[in-house]
Amino acid sequence: MKPGTLMRIILLAAVLFLAWQGAVLLRDGERDAQPRTVTARGDLAADEQATIELFEKAKDSVAFITTRAAVMDVWTRNVFTVPRGTGSGFIWDDAGHVVTNFHVIEGASEATVKLADGRSFRAALVGASPAHDIAVLKIGVAFKRPPPVPIGTSHDLRVGQKVFAIGNPFGLDWTLTTGIVSALDRSLGTDTGRTIEHLIQTDAAINPGNSGGPLLDSAGRLIGINTAIYSPSGASAGIGFAVPVDTVNRVVPQLIAKGKYIRPALGIEVDEGLNARLTKVLGVEGVVILRVLPDSAAAQAGLRGAVLAPDGSLVPGDIIVAVGDKPVRGVRELFARLDDHQVGEVVTLRILREGKPLEVAVTLQAGA
Repeated sequence: MKPGTLMRIILLAAVLFLAWQGAVLLRDGERDAQPRTVTARGDLAADEQATIELFEKAKDSVAFITTRAAVMDVWTRNVFTVPRGTGSGFIWDDAGHVVTNFHVIEGASEATVKLADGRSFRAALVGASPAHDIAVLKIGVAFKRPPPVPIGTSHDLRVGQKVFAIGNPFGLDWTLTTGIVSALDRSLGTDTGRTIEHLIQTDAAINPGNSGGPLLDSAGRLIGINTAIYSPSGASAGIGFAVPVDTVNRVVPQLIAKGKYIRPALGIEVDEGLNARLTKVLGVEGVVILRVLPDSAAAQAGLRGAVLAPDGSLVPGDIIVAVGDKPVRGVRELFARLDDHQVGEVVTLRILREGKPLEVAVTLQAGA
């Protein structure tokens, strides 16, 4: 047999074999091309059911906030608005107040609040506290008012507790993420130089757009406002922060009533940079009182400021080392400790006077 003839026979055999295999597969496919029988799932696990119920109860209290900023056309001088950003918020009360982060509405000329039922409202700014990154808006909800989010507490939180975050990350509205309380009493600096104290750290996924949304406990109560993430990439890295609800419940009523937050104060002058140098030289941790303002709460309590010696050196006066039983290691921490109290409340300061420990009771006054 010639080699060419043998090759043609082999190729023909291969083609016939492949055709036969294709026919078999086609017939098998026709036999198997039916939906498979669904396996019965059974009841949801108890924790799954609890999470579903929590979300369904809470989602109507969460709002989607979009903001716009006013800009001017340099040629025509016409003023118009452009989209600025998005964020989250939640219903505070039956009067239509919506709580969110200050940075969500900072620099905006208008804000729109969208509810879970699809209705949208132009919002008015009621008040803001940049120091706490909290702002209050108001919408005119005449009927079908969404329920306010239930309020919890944050002073008794424990690391390891389950938490639930609801918000609008990247504009994806009404998104639920879960996690735990990772740490408590964190401090976080902002781009504007402010420091926010007492933050809750959580590993619940929080992304841009979650800001201002509620952080809930397993009972569906508000325990914080999601406010920031730590992330080199700008997306969730498992480290998020929330303003604790104890702070929120103290600040928001003042914003609604007065439009601003009045911080409790002692009536003293301090300086963060100078304080760091003085405490290092003195070998102590605390806040050196530079000056006691006349007729202030500190003056009435008998606190003493620093004085200049005849040779021009600074002689330290009283050094505040604790507010109540909470230590004070610097100026920012002093402000944070005082901020845990109300104007008119009496606090006990632990001080060092000429190297000796002393306790002084001070009635807090309204600060600037």
